[in-house]
Amino acid sequence: MKKNLQTTFSARQYMLSTDFEIYYYNDKPIYKVNSHTHDYYEFYFFLEGNVSITINQKSHPLKPGDVILIPPHVPHFVTIHDKTIPYRRFVFWISEVFFTELKSLSEDYAYIMQRTSTTGQYIFHYDVIAFNALQSKVFQLIEELQYDRFGKASKVSLCVNDLILHLNRTMYESDHPSTSTGGESLYLNLMQYIESHLDEELSLDLLAQKFFVSKYHIAHIFKENIGLSIHQYIMKKRLSVCRDAILSHTSISEAYIQCGFKDYSSFYRAFKKEFGMSPKEFAELNTLPIEPHS
Repeated sequence: MKKNLQTTFSARQYMLSTDFEIYYYNDKPIYKVNSHTHDYYEFYFFLEGNVSITINQKSHPLKPGDVILIPPHVPHFVTIHDKTIPYRRFVFWISEVFFTELKSLSEDYAYIMQRTSTTGQYIFHYDVIAFNALQSKVFQLIEELQYDRFGKASKVSLCVNDLILHLNRTMYESDHPSTSTGGESLYLNLMQYIESHLDEELSLDLLAQKFFVSKYHIAHIFKENIGLSIHQYIMKKRLSVCRDAILSHTSISEAYIQCGFKDYSSFYRAFKKEFGMSPKEFAELNTLPIEPHS
């Protein structure tokens, strides 16, 4: 079965759902959307194109990896400067009611929304690795919405909450960089470091030097916490990020280099072992457009 994750663009600027909606657009636009507002939060994850966004009458050129948050009732519109270039982005809408429900569960879900309302900063930039990690969560949610699998409603709820919390966490940690690991788990700090440096060398010796602990201790805590060696964990993480980069139409040659593989042959063997098909077969099977789902 082919996985069709893209959505045909609609100029609709109101929600059909009471909670959230998410779309993956990839097109060469012939349309224009005028300045508008809406009564929900809009996250906009920019992947590719020659466009700028105007928010409250101020224009901002966009580059891949930009994350934009538009709060309710803030006027905005996108200007497309070159319609021959593919225009790719994710759009994630969250209703005010749903946001209020999340906030009642924990203030952690509200950090980025409150930050934007207070500072007037609407655009945040992610580096390649951080943006690929974000894409992974977006694609997981979109895939869950596509199929009627057992536990769909529960899994979708988990994915939505995880995506929103991830956005808040990355912004909080960007605003509050930690220079010490005191009071935090070495294991969690290692995982965070690995996720942020997938494009770099991640040998056991290097990690031991970075965190001032023995490599045998690092190997032990990974095996104890997730039942995998640290090498297996890094490999699976790199392959997962590569898969999601390919889903978003990053070229295979770019994807494997971005994720720290030093040569194509080792990447090819690892990818085929993990996913049961070659990178090219995976790309051909998983990147076709569809009509919007109801």
